[in-house]
Amino acid sequence: MMTKNHHNSVMFSESINGLDIRPNGIYVDTTFGRGGHTQGILEQLGDSGQLIAFDRDIDAVEFAKSNFNDPRLIVIHSSFSKLNNELERLDLMGKIDGILMDLGVSSPQLDQAERGFSFNKDGALDMRMDQTQSLTAAQWLKESSEIEIADAIYLYGEEKRSRIIAATIKKYQKSNEIKTTLDLANLISSVVRSGKNKHPATRSFQAIRIVINDELKQLSEALEQTIKVLAVNGRLSVITFHSIEDRIVKQFI
Repeated sequence: MMTKNHHNSVMFSESINGLDIRPNGIYVDTTFGRGGHTQGILEQLGDSGQLIAFDRDIDAVEFAKSNFNDPRLIVIHSSFSKLNNELERLDLMGKIDGILMDLGVSSPQLDQAERGFSFNKDGALDMRMDQTQSLTAAQWLKESSEIEIADAIYLYGEEKRSRIIAATIKKYQKSNEIKTTLDLANLISSVVRSGKNKHPATRSFQAIRIVINDELKQLSEALEQTIKVLAVNGRLSVITFHSIEDRIVKQFI
């Protein structure tokens, strides 16, 4: 079992209850994070139950290895878009009784300034969920055109002022580099007013993060794979955080 108190996960009870866990079942947590949901599933499994946890974040995988000691748990460093590949390797296709997906960025990622996810903490403009990939947010902003940036912020952040934000970014880059999260947040704040209880950079940071990590494509691919992965009467429980991914999940279901 886990050696420390588990992380307080969002919608913990609702998402776990949605799986309708059977003690001898086989389950998948596609987004381990800091193991809050994983621990909750393990607590309802019997000795013959099994849980496979995925995460593409190296820090999350290392945390799992250091803090969880349970023979029923298999931890895999991989995106959930590789669900079929990994479960085929384990001979578990069509045998999974429940899949849990907790989408978006995790609180540990937001809390670490050096990961570059938060506009409230000054750190390198990184935003990679998988630290083994090469493309960072800073690199993408530098290499992308004004139109590409504007379109991404509009489509994935639903930000109405996407074009003025993109223009401001490219103008600034003519004589300066955007290296840190506060560099970017301050640029956006100069042309976007604060919303009610919302930082001006919230939508733009969400959009850039989605692009860097190819989140929507990977979500769609993972959802499609659940069809062959789940056993008869298997359950799919998904936590979404914004309307774009919420729409993808609901249309799939």
